[in-house]
Amino acid sequence: MSETIEQKCLAKGVKLTDQRRIIAQVMSESSDHPNVDELYNRVSKIDSKISIATVYRTVKLFEETGILTKHEFKGGKARYEELNEGHHDHLIDVKTGEIIEFVDDEIEKLQKKVAEKYGYKLVDHKLELYGVKKKQNET
Repeated sequence: MSETIEQKCLAKGVKLTDQRRIIAQVMSESSDHPNVDELYNRVSKIDSKISIATVYRTVKLFEETGILTKHEFKGGKARYEELNEGHHDHLIDVKTGEIIEFVDDEIEKLQKKVAEKYGYKLVDHKLELYGVKKKQNET
C-alpha cells in the first residue's frame, strides 16, 4: 500500500496543523486531479473554517516539498496530484475535463528512439494528449 500524503508530510518533516491534515487527507482520497477551488470545496465540507488562502498555501507547501505535483493542462486552472514514483501520461477530455492516466510501453520506447535519433539521451518527459470522446459508431 502506498503512503498517504499525511505520511509523506511526516516523513519530510512538514508540520501538520489540523487544517493541513484535512487538506492532505482529502487530496489523498482524490481520484481526480483537483484544482485549488475544487479542493477547497471538498475540505470546506469537512471544516468550514478552512479558508481558500489556507488551501492555496498548503498546496504550494506540498508542491515545494515534493509531495504534490502541479499540472497546467490547456484551457484550465492548475491541477494537482500526488507525486508518485511511477511515471504515467495523461489523456484529457477537452469537453468534460476528465483526466485519464495511462502508461504505454510503445510510446515510452518511441520517445527514447526520437531522442536518440537527434543525439540525445532521454532523461525526463511529460506527455499530455487532448481529445474528445468518440461516438459509439465513430472510428
